[in-house]
This record gives sequence, C-alpha cells and structure tokens, in this order.
Amino acid sequence: MPLVVLCGIPCSGKSRRVEELRKHVESTTDRPVHVVSDESVGIDKNAVYADSRQEKDARAKLKSATEKKLTKETVVILDSLNYIKGYRYELFCLIKLLQTPHCVIHCDTNPPVASQWNQEREPSEQYTQEIFDGLVMRFEPPESRNRWDSPLFTIQTGDELPCQDICDAIFHRKAPPPNLSTQTQPLSSTNFLHELDKITQEVVNTLLDAQKTAVPGDYIHIPGAADKIYLSHVVSAPELRRHRRQFITYTKMHPVDDTSKLANIFVQYLNNSIK
Repeated sequence: MPLVVLCGIPCSGKSRRVEELRKHVESTTDRPVHVVSDESVGIDKNAVYADSRQEKDARAKLKSATEKKLTKETVVILDSLNYIKGYRYELFCLIKLLQTPHCVIHCDTNPPVASQWNQEREPSEQYTQEIFDGLVMRFEPPESRNRWDSPLFTIQTGDELPCQDICDAIFHRKAPPPNLSTQTQPLSSTNFLHELDKITQEVVNTLLDAQKTAVPGDYIHIPGAADKIYLSHVVSAPELRRHRRQFITYTKMHPVDDTSKLANIFVQYLNNSIK
C-alpha cells in the first residue's frame, strides 16, 4: 500500500507525471492505482487558496481521502501542491502509522513556464495570477536529507519520469518503523479510556472550583489522590484543558494497570507542568 506524494508549484506538470506513473504501474504490476487530487475531493482552488482556514480544511480533506484509499494492494498517488513542509511531515507520520513505503516526486518547473501553462488552460481551470504568485512565493521545496521527503525524485520540465526507479522505491523498500508517536499501544483494560477521560475531568473540575476561594501558595486536595496540587498561581481553564489533553495523549501510549492511580498520577503531572 505505497503512497506517492507529488509536490510543486501550480501548473508545474504534476498531473501529467501522475498519469505517466499510473500507466506504468498498471501495465507492469497487478496493483490498482488510486489518485487523490484537489478535483477528486471537490476543492475550488481559487477560493480555497485565498483563505487560510479553507486551505487548512482542504489539506485535512486530502489527507483523510488518502488514508481511506491506502490498502494492502492499492498504490495511492496524492496529486496536489503539497507545498508545505509540515504537511508533508504529517503524511510521513501517516505512512509510519500504516507501515507502508512512500516517495516524493517534485515537479521542479520554473515559475515563468508554469505561469504560461496556467494561462493556456481553460479559464475555469486557471489559477488567478494573484493566487498563482502567492503559492509560488510560499512554496517550500522538498529536501532529500529530510526523512519525510525521502526518497525524493526531482523532475525538471524536459526530464523523463524515472518510473522504474520510483516503483523500486515504493515496492522494494522497507516501510519506516513506527515510533511511540505513531504506534498504537494496547490498553490495560476495556474501560481504560473512559476512566482516563472521567478521572482527569474530575481533577480539572475540582481544581477550578477550589481556585474560587484559594490563593497562590495553597495546597489543593484532590479526591482519590494522595498528593495535593500546589497552587503557585491561578490556572485558567484553557491552560488546564491543554495540560489534560497532553496527559491523556501520553497516558494512552503508556497505560497503567490500575486506574485508581490515575488521579494521583495526573496530580503529579500537573504539579510538574504548572509553573
């Protein structure tokens, strides 16, 4: 279930390269190929790329569609700008979680050439010049020394696409090993997540109520915990929610056998986190 990530400035020839690779894979292997693109998920590029919030939602939609299509047999090609380094890292974390190989193809086309290709498109398919120039300016080129951009195939305008080398990279290379940030850990009991959510919320509620009458320097008793919370300052609800989310994320990966210890462990965590 390999993933091929295309990236490049607008109108740099990505879709043409995708079609070349798709034909090669389907003609030389028995693997089906699925292409995820802006068009396939209904993205209006001029509207989306003009609004940062819409663009963020669009990237999430592309990532979700990609994840759904990744199976043991299907080759998935993500045909989009993928111009943000952090987003390519998110895709790398996804393939680590699914334990599948991937590669990045960078269509390295000069902006004047890409701009000309954009103007030759049907009016309904063109990027506006303002959107085009903005995306070119924000483009973060992939670098092979970054593990999330490797293996990297950089293709110039007149280059022939190295289809066989790309196939070797995605079919004959081991998937990157999962790490703690991507690997799912077994839960210690069937109701562990429920208890974790319930107990941490009770601790937060108790602390928020106690702060209404407490002053900095007080020790707050938490039911079910042997330790007390040292109140160095008044802690806001958003800050406590953030600490709670971080604690839950960590504890999911390092579950405890006895849920009765969770309240005290969370209290210890808060004492170390609230400074």
